[in-house]
Amino acid sequence: MRPSRASLALLLVAAAPASGMAAAPPGASSCSGCHPPAGVRNAPVPALNGRPAGEIVSSMKAFQEGTKPATVMDRIAKGFSDEEIAAIAAWLSRTP
Repeated sequence: MRPSRASLALLLVAAAPASGMAAAPPGASSCSGCHPPAGVRNAPVPALNGRPAGEIVSSMKAFQEGTKPATVMDRIAKGFSDEEIAAIAAWLSRTP
């Protein structure tokens, strides 16, 4: 049985050395299209880098469920599985 893309992404994130950054899991690189780097203030969209993974996961789930107001994130979030969201959140939380 072939591992899923999300499973491979989780393995890449988990196997990354603590001192180095793993490659972004599938889907994570698209976040930077709207979300600015950490430290940018007063942007219309908040920065995600360095935020706690649990906070990112909670927000994505709320977007998926329609309980958090959104312009496009509700539709974007619905395109990710729970495993993909967890991998992206873990990666973003460790990315400066």
